[in-house]
Amino acid sequence: MLAEHKWQLQLIIWALTVALIALLMARQCGRRPAEPCSPPLADSLQLLTLDSCQRVAYRGFTAYFDPTARVPRCVVYELTAIETRGEVPRSRQFERDGAVEGCPEPDAYAGSGMDRGHMAPAADMKWDSQAMDESFRMTNICPQNKSLNEGGWNRLEEKAREWAQRDSALIIAAGPVIEPGLKRTVGGVVIPQRFYKVILAHHAQPMRAIAFVYPNTASNGPLRQYAVSVDSVERLTGIDFFAALPDEVESRVERAANLASFLQLKQ
Repeated sequence: MLAEHKWQLQLIIWALTVALIALLMARQCGRRPAEPCSPPLADSLQLLTLDSCQRVAYRGFTAYFDPTARVPRCVVYELTAIETRGEVPRSRQFERDGAVEGCPEPDAYAGSGMDRGHMAPAADMKWDSQAMDESFRMTNICPQNKSLNEGGWNRLEEKAREWAQRDSALIIAAGPVIEPGLKRTVGGVVIPQRFYKVILAHHAQPMRAIAFVYPNTASNGPLRQYAVSVDSVERLTGIDFFAALPDEVESRVERAANLASFLQLKQ
């Protein structure tokens, strides 16, 4: 009888300890215990070094905004399986972030034929109303070909959500490729010639990564047409992705462009 009571007491202590840890973690990330906790990846994994940009940490993502080009050079966030199942309605209110130098007005390129293309998709922020609203800040937006925005780029975003559900979570970084001397602008905002998206399945065994580069045109071909290695995007952008990984792991995942491992791998 004494042994049984001792076992029950240990079980109660264990349960209380787990609950306390969950509460502390929830307070640290500013969310309720039942919600996913995704700290800004630029802080936790040291993903980026973009000295010329203003770093802006929002609830669901971190943007590195270039005040000269007036677009984000990179937007980075973690997307968890739980977050893909959020139910917050899509916002429609684009906004200028007045605290960010060079941030354009929402109507900066109205009538130009270019869409306001999200780098961190609104559909990836439906787990929280603040995250959703902030995804419509112009610090997360680039002039994007309408057909690309609604076609190939959108299908890639949908596929990434499928992969996040399968692999528990992904680290995603996306942005424009800004070539030196690029002068084509609309409303004072540089029009990128290409866009990249880098995806790391950091919980997968083995860990794997893939990247994509889309021209800023009606690019609606199959995913394999745009799949590249992370290394190649680093050369295009000058950004060092996944720098916090051990060198041997970083080298292995960044040199591969194995789209089949993402498309065919089943859990």
